[in-house]
Amino acid sequence: ELEDPWDFEEVYGALHQFTRSYPFDTEKEDYLVHITTGTHVIQICLFLLTEARYIPGRLIQTSPPKGGNRSGSGDYSLVDLDLSRYDGIAARFKQETRDDIAKLKSGIETRNEEFNRLIEQIEKVSIRSHEPILLMGPTGAGKSQLAKRIFEIKKERQYLSGQFVEVNCATLRGDTAMATLFGHTKGAFTGATEARAGLLRQADSGVLFLDEIGEIGLDEQAMLLRAIEEKRFLPLGSDTEVESDFQLICGTNRDLHESAAEGNFREDLLSRIDLWTYRLPGLADRVEDIEPNLDYELNRYMLRNNLYVQFSAEAREEFLRFATSKQAKWSANFRDLIGAVTRMATLAPGGRITEEVVQAETESLRKKWSTDGRAPKGQTLTVSLPRELMDQLDDFDRVQLEFVLTICRECRSLSEAGRRLYAVSRSKRKTPNDADRLRKYLARFGLSWEEVVAD
Repeated sequence: ELEDPWDFEEVYGALHQFTRSYPFDTEKEDYLVHITTGTHVIQICLFLLTEARYIPGRLIQTSPPKGGNRSGSGDYSLVDLDLSRYDGIAARFKQETRDDIAKLKSGIETRNEEFNRLIEQIEKVSIRSHEPILLMGPTGAGKSQLAKRIFEIKKERQYLSGQFVEVNCATLRGDTAMATLFGHTKGAFTGATEARAGLLRQADSGVLFLDEIGEIGLDEQAMLLRAIEEKRFLPLGSDTEVESDFQLICGTNRDLHESAAEGNFREDLLSRIDLWTYRLPGLADRVEDIEPNLDYELNRYMLRNNLYVQFSAEAREEFLRFATSKQAKWSANFRDLIGAVTRMATLAPGGRITEEVVQAETESLRKKWSTDGRAPKGQTLTVSLPRELMDQLDDFDRVQLEFVLTICRECRSLSEAGRRLYAVSRSKRKTPNDADRLRKYLARFGLSWEEVVAD
């Protein structure tokens, strides 16, 4: 007998024990499991045990006579758990899955098998998990776009009620990083004339996308870890904790495991966000997908500008031949492709992209990819700083800043540049945070990492 028929563990355990000891004989007997009576917990347990074939039978439901006629006969119905009988329902579920996958790919019929397998798994994780997701891959590979699509799927399925909040962590400078992420009270620091909720609280019941997460400081990383695990944190200047239940999606274009080994990224935070990790391939590794993405970007251009633009057959063939060749580096990935489409469509005479337009664009791309993007020696400051600021610099500061900017343009990330520039002093620090030191140095001249590497 059951002490508490509403206790799931007790009910399931008792019924499971019964099924293990009962001498079922399916050749001589037909078993019907009555699920109309009993508590909801009992009904659920009977359903689960029958579905798993611990009870080799069918479910039966009964109902009393209709119309209040107690002397009449009631009714019953059998529930067959053979899912092959419900192909219509299964087909609807499969269609929903296909729709979700199409949304993750922005409706583009991608052909790269590795990328398609990756997207199929992300679709499953998106609707079944609330754990952090880490999107890795080169700049311009589509991490931000994919994060938005994941949010949209979860929102449509009613898994979320909040909003999508996005920030590029490389733009969070010095002391303001903590306040931007976690919020602050009025008067928490100089200039804090009013309280601010912070991005984590804005993302409550929604998705927080931290792009370039490897660029935030170690102190911010520690607070973020606690916010992920406990859903609670302290705003800057406050003694009262606040709550925020958000799903975290992180993006990065570098190896966080390498950063953790060098002491620039917390290992405990990495292990927490590394449950679902996906590396997005660059466009050069997905040459099969260049053609459908070309069509997609051209359609986007037409919608944005309310114009009709098309390739001539010869021009389209010529561009695709170049775009899928080894000459095409696609170093900025989809940003390069979007830029190429925008330029060709804008310059297309009468809305028709000709071979001449394509030839001019491919030549421009070849020149771009043949250089490393660095300014000629002695001109780094000229392209980075306004004339009025340059005139205020001493020669000593000019030479130092020139060297720093040159190193920055040779490195893939703020952290890598910081490690090179502070190679000696970092070894004497207990917790080196080279990225933060370099960020603050650039800020003294009104520069950010994005501005430096974009020049």
